[in-house]
Parts: sequence; C-alpha cells; structure tokens
Amino acid sequence: MDVKPYIERCRVRVDQRLDELLPPESTDGMGRLAAAMRHAVLSGGKRLRPVTVIAACEAVGGSLDQGLSGACAVELVHAYSLVHDDLPAMDDDTERRGEPTVHVAFDEPTAILAGDALLTLAFESLGTAAPGVDPGRQLEAVRELAVLCGHAGLVGGQSLDIAQADERIESLAELERIHLGKTAALFRASATIGAYLGGADADAQTALALYGEELGLAFQHADDRLDEEHQHLAAETGERLTVLLASARQRVFHLGAGADPLVGLVDLVEAYAK
Repeated sequence: MDVKPYIERCRVRVDQRLDELLPPESTDGMGRLAAAMRHAVLSGGKRLRPVTVIAACEAVGGSLDQGLSGACAVELVHAYSLVHDDLPAMDDDTERRGEPTVHVAFDEPTAILAGDALLTLAFESLGTAAPGVDPGRQLEAVRELAVLCGHAGLVGGQSLDIAQADERIESLAELERIHLGKTAALFRASATIGAYLGGADADAQTALALYGEELGLAFQHADDRLDEEHQHLAAETGERLTVLLASARQRVFHLGAGADPLVGLVDLVEAYAK
C-alpha cells in the first residue's frame, strides 16, 4: 500500500492531541517553559513512531482512538530525547528540522527543564484511560515505555554513544549495540505499546515487538548511509538492512490485511535507504 496517506491521517490526529496535551504559552516563567515544550514537539517531524503505535494497535483489532494516548507518549519521549541530545553537554547541535534547537531558541536551563517536562507528560498521556483499553494492558504499556526509555533503552544508548564519541566504531555489532538502545528501542516500544493497547495475544505481542526493533534498526542504518563516520561499514550495513526489512515484513505477515500499514512503513524505510 501507499502508506503516505495513512501516515498523514495519523499525523493530523496525533498533532491535534499533542497540541491539547501541551501547556499553553503565557507571559510568565511557566509560559516560557511551555513555549519551549511546544517548540520541541510541534516544529515538524515524520511522526513515524506514533504512526507505528497506531498501526500496531489497529493490526491486532484495536482502533486509532485506543492507540492515540500511546502514540502521543512515544512522540513526547522522542522529543524529550532530541532536546537533551542537542544540548552542549551532549551533541551540541544548533539546528533541528530547519529550526533552532531548544537551548538555542530559549536557553540551556529551559531546554533541560523542557525535556524533563516532556518525559513526564509522556507518562501522563499513556496513563490516561483510553476507550476500550483494558487497564491491565495499559499498565503493561506504561511499564514497557519506562523500560525502553531508561537505562536499558534510550538513556543507556545515549551513554554508550557518548562513551564511544572519540573512538572509531569498528564493527556492525558495536554500531547496532548503540542503535538498539536508541532508535530501535523507541520503535520497539512503539510497536509493543500499540499491541498492548489493541489487545494483542502473546504471539502477536512478540511478533510486533521484534518487528518494531527491526524496523528501528533498519531506519537507523538507512539514515547512517549519509553519515561519513560510518562509511567504512557501508557494505555490511547495506546487507544487514536488506535482512532486517525482509524479517520485519515476515513478522507481521500472519496478521493479514490489517497489517498493511505496518508493511507500508517497511516499504517507506526501504525507499528511504535508496
């Protein structure tokens, strides 16, 4: 399927809900923090992670409304991670998506606080009751997000990235160890949370978790093809990318036509890699 119209439909709903979740700007100190949060979240982006949540939820019989709280949660976590990654103490980036990074547009303390606030808002979103979602499943989704954005996921992956910042990564295994803690962790969380919210059985839950991880790894390998730092691994990552994409498709094949958007996301990453 051409997944782009599906992505656009999901993006519109996610952006509307994010706008409702984020605090309004005002003229006091809290308003400055709110403005920084809104700058971080509403300045564009592909929204592939929240779309993955919704597509996984629908693939197992759920609805967009059931997946929306999780979709917003993973996008808020993604935004928080970018705000903190961009800080001078981390990657020291001054521009993202054609706009000044948060610490440049505002200041460094505000950027730190904005990231903190976005992370906590993510759990507020995911912890809010959703129509037709079993509370036990929702609790599992909250736990999954906590695990995959903490020491065993995003934070741990960033720590590895910093530790190896001045060293040449010599193998695909070393590179994927970092990716598994960053990009792949959040895509895995997206597919897993969608599965929980949609009421997936154990087999579908496992398949979607692995799908998300492979999709995330493939996406990062596709992105790395433009990175001069990793050109010495280009041949290996190219072969690995092909394997990951084929495996991700196979993971959701048994879910039938309901998984077409998930397959479409794989196709999108494949096209991005060319």
